[in-house]
Amino acid sequence: MVKKGRIMLLDDDDLIISMLARALNKEGYSTQLLHSPDEAVEKILAWQPDVLLLDIDLRHEISGLDILESLQNENIDFPVVMLTGDDSSESAITALRFGAADYQHKPFNVEEIKIVIDQLLQNARLRDEVSYLKQSNANALDQILIGKSPAIAKIMDDARKIAKAGVTSVLITGKSGTGKEVLARRMHHWHFEGKRDLNSIPYIAINCTALPENLIEGELFGHMKGAFTDAKSDKKGVFELADGGTLLLDEIGDMRPELQGKLLRVLEERQVRRIGGKVDLPIDVNIIACTNHDLKKRVQDGHFREDLYYRLCSFAIELPPLKDRGTDILLLAQHFLDSFARRYLKNPITHISDEAQQLLMTYSWPGNVREMRNIIERCVVMEETDTLTIDHLPLAVGGQDRTFPERRKNLHIVLPEEGISLEFVERELLRQALERTGGNMTKAAKLLDLTYDAFRYQAKKYEI
Repeated sequence: MVKKGRIMLLDDDDLIISMLARALNKEGYSTQLLHSPDEAVEKILAWQPDVLLLDIDLRHEISGLDILESLQNENIDFPVVMLTGDDSSESAITALRFGAADYQHKPFNVEEIKIVIDQLLQNARLRDEVSYLKQSNANALDQILIGKSPAIAKIMDDARKIAKAGVTSVLITGKSGTGKEVLARRMHHWHFEGKRDLNSIPYIAINCTALPENLIEGELFGHMKGAFTDAKSDKKGVFELADGGTLLLDEIGDMRPELQGKLLRVLEERQVRRIGGKVDLPIDVNIIACTNHDLKKRVQDGHFREDLYYRLCSFAIELPPLKDRGTDILLLAQHFLDSFARRYLKNPITHISDEAQQLLMTYSWPGNVREMRNIIERCVVMEETDTLTIDHLPLAVGGQDRTFPERRKNLHIVLPEEGISLEFVERELLRQALERTGGNMTKAAKLLDLTYDAFRYQAKKYEI
């Protein structure tokens, strides 16, 4: 059963909350019961429920409204539903003024409470995802994994089997731009397909290298109010935001070693503790890790934990570079031509000339599908034609014969008798280009007749 959420109930009527808890547990909710207001605020903040059901009329010197006010002073980020036996609307209005999300009169209808809880959870998830996406620097690609090559067909079949089986830790590897994030989202859909509305199931992606080192831990695990100087309120980390859904950890090969250890603990124990927190919070998350590194080599070099590597690699999928995908290249090119024509309201480019097809098929595509997407987008925006020809493609795609012809006529390169590593030559040329241009990647790319994306990819590959 898909986990629905964590519900805490505080009421001094044992019969009522026990009955309600049983009904919620049958629906897939996790419940925690409090029978007294003594230390209730501390216990509620420690457990961090997704929804709190709180009785207004506690037979105690501390009322439910007192507890609600104390919680609001702590800047809680979960909704509170007040329960009241008072038939008048006065107490309900007071509760709403104090910050309650809803109220229910006793004796209440269990089905109505379920509907209220479901709506509150869905609203909270949408709010969390929108809030997180607004803060994220990542730009999602709209390409899809199109292809008929045997390699892609097998990958898609394996990925579907893994997702349908309910595997909760998956590793996707491949060079930058091969579609790792796209496959991760597709696996998320396969995993939850038919279980409930996919739009209500969280999918959160975080790039492990996109945030400064002093922020990444709080982004992953969350923090409690006062945990550090800028922690003005409690904050959920991405593991909690993705609870009940999928968390994509991109560029995991570059994660700091100390965070790798904490991630391993989360994978093994399925619990997370916020920075400054004292309670381990159970999570139900599918974790998909992506990297463009050879993780086995990273382990050998001491940059990646061996135990974490073996924890992740049980279900590993490697995406091939675009240059190895044969006629998939032409299928993808036509897909992007059609897609961008619709986006920019342009007349469709329905044909690719034989010469252009040959160039697309023989080009090395160092930036993979992402590079193709960018090139095709430019062609659609800049050209008015129904046929893509060699003249519409950037010089870099055209190969050496079409670039810098005059300069290359007299170029003479001598291979040393003892031989030389091609990787060394490429790295040295990249380094010299950056040195000559004062570190300007755009100018350095022009010196080597590369697109900016291709140069950036190569520089990252060689860690320049």
